[in-house]
Amino acid sequence: MPTTDKITDAVAEYARRLKAGDPARIAALYAEDATVEDPAGSAVRKGREAIAAFYAELDGLALTAELLTVRASGDTAAFHLRVVTTTDEFVSSIEPIDVMTFDEQGRITSMRAIWSPADVVHRRRSDQ
Repeated sequence: MPTTDKITDAVAEYARRLKAGDPARIAALYAEDATVEDPAGSAVRKGREAIAAFYAELDGLALTAELLTVRASGDTAAFHLRVVTTTDEFVSSIEPIDVMTFDEQGRITSMRAIWSPADVVHRRRSDQ
């Protein structure tokens, strides 16, 4: 079982790579046969290639990601993350709770993001 430190370090690295918006580097944190369900209840993406394709949707976005809290126990972490994307017209913010499991090497074996469209806050940039 991975140590709590290894898990919390992996979560922090995930947040850094998410902020950098590099799909291949994000997918590299996952085990080959890992799964992503984002949001929970949506189609499950399985395997590193499908996961990289999912994160490819971040390409070209002005995005920030801030890790707010992390809790780790056993092979599992739950964490609260703030993700803000900015376009010419809108600033959108969401704060999902993600749950990840990890293998012995600290690679992500599963990720479920708990959020719904009602949790996304959109503001016009002119309203700032």
